[in-house]
Amino acid sequence: MTIKKSLQTTLAMLVLGLMTFQSFAQKITMPAPSPLQTLNQKFGLGEVTVEYSRPAAKGRTIFGDVVSFGNVWRTGANGATKITFTDDVKIEGKDVKAGTYAIYSVPNKKSWDIMLYSDLKLGGNVADYKAENEVLRVTVKAMKAATKVESFTINIDNVLSTSSDLVFSWANTAVVVKMTTDIDARVMESIEASMKSEKPEYFKAATYYFENGKDLKKALTWVTKATEENASAYWVMLLKARIEYALNDKVAGKASADKTIELATADQNADYVAMATKLIAANK
Repeated sequence: MTIKKSLQTTLAMLVLGLMTFQSFAQKITMPAPSPLQTLNQKFGLGEVTVEYSRPAAKGRTIFGDVVSFGNVWRTGANGATKITFTDDVKIEGKDVKAGTYAIYSVPNKKSWDIMLYSDLKLGGNVADYKAENEVLRVTVKAMKAATKVESFTINIDNVLSTSSDLVFSWANTAVVVKMTTDIDARVMESIEASMKSEKPEYFKAATYYFENGKDLKKALTWVTKATEENASAYWVMLLKARIEYALNDKVAGKASADKTIELATADQNADYVAMATKLIAANK
C-alpha cells in the first residue's frame, strides 16, 4: 500500500469514528436558571399580560448588591420584562394607552421608580436606556415583604372591577403599583342598550348597579324580573335579598334570603345556603 492510500484510509477511519461518536453524543438538558413566566389577568373590560424571567436569590443579597440602588434595572432577568394592556388604563393615576411596553425600574432603599418604555428592542441592554422613550414614570414606596421571596415575582393582586395592584417582590422587598380603569360610562351605555333589546340582561345590570352604588330601586326592578325569568336561580334570589336589605326592607330581604336557602338546599349548594344564612344574621 502506498503512503498516499494509507493516509486516505486513516483519514476515512477518523471521519467514520467522529461520525459514530457524534451519533452517540447526547445533549445536556438543564432547567433555565431564570425561567420565563407569562401572567394573564382579566381587568376591567380588557386584559393585562406580563412576560418576564424569574431569577432566584440563592442566598445572595439582592437589592443594593446583585441589583444596585439608583440604576436602571430590566426588572427581571434575560430580556426586558414586557406588559401588554388590551384596554386603556391608569398607572398611579397617569393615563396609559392600550399597547405593549417594556418595564424598567430604578430600585432604591425606600422607593422605586417604575417606567414603561416604548422601545421593545432594548432588552436587557440598559446602558443604552434613553429617557425620551419613557411612556410613563412613577415613584412608589418600597416595603418589606411579608415573607422572603426566593424567585423574583410579578403578580396582579386585589383585582376589582376598576382597580388592581401590580406587585413586584423579591427577597425581602415588595413594591405595589396601583392600576385603575375607567369603565363606568361604557358599562352604563351597554346596560342601556341591553334594556332596549329583545332579551335584556337583567341580572347583570342589577349586579352592576348594586355593586357600584347606582339606583337600587332600578336594580330591584331588574333583579325581580330576573327571578321571574328563572325561578330556581338561587344566585339571583340572593342578589334580590341583598338589594332589598340595602333598601332597608328587612321583611322582603329575609323572605328572599329564605327562598335562596330553600332553592340552594334543593340543589345541594352549601355555599349559597351559608351566604344567605349569614346575610339574615347580619340584618337582624
